[in-house]
Amino acid sequence: MPDMDFYKTLKRKADTKMLLLVADGLGGLARKPGGLTELETAKKPNLDKLAAEGTCGLLDPISPGITPGSGPSHLALFGYDPIKCNVGRGLLSALGVAFPLEHGDVAARINFCTIDKQGRVTDRRAGRIATEVNSRLIEKLRKNLKVDGAQIFLEPEKEHRAVVVFRGKDLYDNLNDTDPQATGVKPHDVQAADPKSEKAAKVVREFLKQVQTILADDHPANMMLLRGFARHERFVTMEEVFGIKCAAIATYPMYKGVAKLVGMDVLDCGPEPEDEVEALKKNYDKYDYFYLHYKKTDSRGEDGDFDAKVKEVEHFDSLVAPIRTLKFDVIAVTGDHSTPSLLKAHSWHPCPLILWSPYERRDTCERFGETECAARGGLGRMPSMHLMPIMLACAQRLEKFGA
Repeated sequence: MPDMDFYKTLKRKADTKMLLLVADGLGGLARKPGGLTELETAKKPNLDKLAAEGTCGLLDPISPGITPGSGPSHLALFGYDPIKCNVGRGLLSALGVAFPLEHGDVAARINFCTIDKQGRVTDRRAGRIATEVNSRLIEKLRKNLKVDGAQIFLEPEKEHRAVVVFRGKDLYDNLNDTDPQATGVKPHDVQAADPKSEKAAKVVREFLKQVQTILADDHPANMMLLRGFARHERFVTMEEVFGIKCAAIATYPMYKGVAKLVGMDVLDCGPEPEDEVEALKKNYDKYDYFYLHYKKTDSRGEDGDFDAKVKEVEHFDSLVAPIRTLKFDVIAVTGDHSTPSLLKAHSWHPCPLILWSPYERRDTCERFGETECAARGGLGRMPSMHLMPIMLACAQRLEKFGA
């Protein structure tokens, strides 16, 4: 994959519109061998029609066999090398809640969790507490925390998710996550992977010690898990690289954060998917490229609820018809990663993809599903970061390379 400087030399102006529709965690697995996945089970006439008119394939967010986080998998969809450009989840969360980051700040993603009397995690998401409870706990912590060596800023996100920012001299982010990604065990201790991160590790250990004391009487959110430590640095934008004006439409802070990181304008919208579509319609004339994110396919997959994920796919499908009235020149529909209900977690399985454009070759896919995309998809199986240049080419926005 060429680097970003290469694409800067090929960017070309054109009066075309591109749309990336991301159903979070879209890819799945059958409940039993030989059965249908959640996507294949769902009644989705609009997506099936788009697949029949377009070209399909499979995307590997990072590389075959690698289970991705949401941050790197989104960066790959936006055309960035997800390994070279990996950014910790904390930075994306901080950007997503519009926290005014300063150079050198270290941010981490918070999951409020439940621990037992022995300090073992019994619920990594504290029963998905209401956002109002989250805000109350954050305010309680703000009033009672006193940690030497750094200023500490706490902001709620949504449900059990929040963000912490550590600000101080010579803080670095090479720290392990405390989230054990399992129940029945204690959170991991914070350790620095290099000498220059030792100061931050000491600050975070003291922070978590005080958090456990302050939240001891709160239930179910009586502790927190930290992951995705990241130090704030400047990031090259999509407009600088590809020459396109970009907008993001999302309801969850993390996805707003990754969009801001690459220079997208995050558009205001209400909390429901239909509100996102209205924001798209309202701003259609103002941007070259839109990214629209649908969250609950991932949430229901993480819950292990196959039937609920099927219903979310069907809800996502209902948005496609009104979106198509906008006459985009290029439409891509995919997931950032797979979240099979069978596994209740992100997985390494490639994501199904539809690419619709008058300038793309057709294949023989008639329905949108993992098996159909694998067997008949004209785009084959490719890294997610290859999608962006193909979309740009279909939008007539890349110059010829070489004589």
